[in-house]
Amino acid sequence: MFKIIPAIDIRNSKCVSLIQGIPGTERVSIDNPLAVALRWVRGGAKIIHLIDLDGAIEGHRSNSPIIESIIRNSMVETQVGGGIRSRKDAQDLLSLGSDRIILGTAAIKQPALVKELADEFGGNRIMVALDSKNGRVTTHGWAEKSAFTAVELGRTFEKMGAGSILFTDINTEGLLEGVNPLPTQELVDALEIPVIASGGITTLSDIELIKETGAKGIVIGAALYVGNFTLNEAMEFEDN
Repeated sequence: MFKIIPAIDIRNSKCVSLIQGIPGTERVSIDNPLAVALRWVRGGAKIIHLIDLDGAIEGHRSNSPIIESIIRNSMVETQVGGGIRSRKDAQDLLSLGSDRIILGTAAIKQPALVKELADEFGGNRIMVALDSKNGRVTTHGWAEKSAFTAVELGRTFEKMGAGSILFTDINTEGLLEGVNPLPTQELVDALEIPVIASGGITTLSDIELIKETGAKGIVIGAALYVGNFTLNEAMEFEDN
């Protein structure tokens, strides 16, 4: 099943779209993230992707009340990430009703945490984010580069019980210059668990390219917010 997943990235209590994840490069800044979420739900979105950018960049999940409000009011599936650094952070979000939490830096720095959470809450509720730049996975809000490829880490976390992988191609993220499907294809071919893709979606043709890789869904941010296409148009690519 291929799904279209609108992104709501939250920084300083606003829904934003950053270029290459760099603070201060906001292409879009909207005051009411809950209203944005409800707009996507009314448009037919079945999953909402929520990221606390302050948590991802600074390690403090300052937007938690907004995320909680979206989880409680949207009445659709949610996947939440950004600044989840500990078991308590994960447990707090899961207890709020998030369907999945997204572990990024914590997974790379504490791989055993993935297994611990998957054993306790079920692998389907644990997604690991692999954000890759120039062939290497990054951490700490894309500020630090690891020594590992997405395929290497994807295989590791699959064995540890993660239920899915969120793969972001940082080289294309936020630029609105199109996708490079090859890194996504490589990861999909290497894993049994679902891969959700992110980064670079600019046109409807980009969605088609990513769907052809075998990815199970795609997270879309900037292209929706600047009006390159509508959510309804994007959802034509979903498997019903």
